[in-house]
Amino acid sequence: MDAMKDSQILSTFQERRRKSTPSWQSSGLLFDTCQVGAVLRAVLMVQVVVGVGSLFWQLSLTEWTARYSILTGATLPATLAWLISACAMKKVLARLPRVWQYAAGVGLGALAGIYGCAMLALSGLLAPAPWVGSALMGALLAGALVGALVLRAKGTTPAATAARLSELQARIRPHFLFNTLNSAIALVRAEPARAEALLEDLSDLFRHALADAGEAVTLAQEVTLAQRYLAIEQVRFGDRLRLSWELDPAADQARMPPLLLQPLVENAVMHGVEPSPAGADVKISTERRGDTVVIKVSNTVPGGSAALAQAKGHGMALDNVRDRLSLLHDVQGHFHAGMKHGRFLVRIEVPA
Repeated sequence: MDAMKDSQILSTFQERRRKSTPSWQSSGLLFDTCQVGAVLRAVLMVQVVVGVGSLFWQLSLTEWTARYSILTGATLPATLAWLISACAMKKVLARLPRVWQYAAGVGLGALAGIYGCAMLALSGLLAPAPWVGSALMGALLAGALVGALVLRAKGTTPAATAARLSELQARIRPHFLFNTLNSAIALVRAEPARAEALLEDLSDLFRHALADAGEAVTLAQEVTLAQRYLAIEQVRFGDRLRLSWELDPAADQARMPPLLLQPLVENAVMHGVEPSPAGADVKISTERRGDTVVIKVSNTVPGGSAALAQAKGHGMALDNVRDRLSLLHDVQGHFHAGMKHGRFLVRIEVPA
């Protein structure tokens, strides 16, 4: 009977995994121009194309600068108009078939090109006005931008999946599981309530690790998961693990990739508490500063920087976190890790 239940549970879990789809596909939206990174890349790309194109007409630096300035006065507003229009139509575009989304992006680019040409024509800086050429150039640049944004959206899928699998392996490390179960067995007779709480924390940790979390979760969810993990390690290390929490409720709704905070606190335990008979101090803090949320995880390091440099596996988890943060928040997400005042500090900034 138990085997049948296990089989049913496993088949249900596998069915959920098969039905899940990447967020960029399930939303129906192929490209998103509402992100700061997309805006910066689009403006930079168009301005580079205009700058290079200006070289075909003028030879001297002064003449090139003058023509480039005139063209920038038209292409920059046109580019921003395309970005704003595509962002404003985001929900409408998400309901269209993929081919029509491409067509809409290119069509908006043609209109933006005509808009830029009209600005120069009305100011008397361009005569006669190349309406057809401007429309075709706008469509071409828009097509290139749409293609780049689509490739970036697709690129998050395998990267996020690989990162997730890597994190799952870290979460289900055999020695961590065995140590936790041994701690629970040791507590069963002496302190049954603590043993029950320990097993509940382990169950919640695995439930979160195996769930289909999607593209992003809240900081509050990540903090809860980290607390579950550290509660388990607290039983194992006792007074050697000295925890300090400074949590800002105003930061709880910040969005971040799933399983981002837990590997950072795991690193703090692995490289701070485990190697030291005296243990280590681990501090986790969150704070909202205007439109930004700052997350810090720090720990004392036995032996200082020299011992940290010799430790293996530290950089892999940090690179994993850095990459997933960049995929979700692009230029709005910031990551820094290093020694500061005798502690290893990881600092993360995400939009509030």
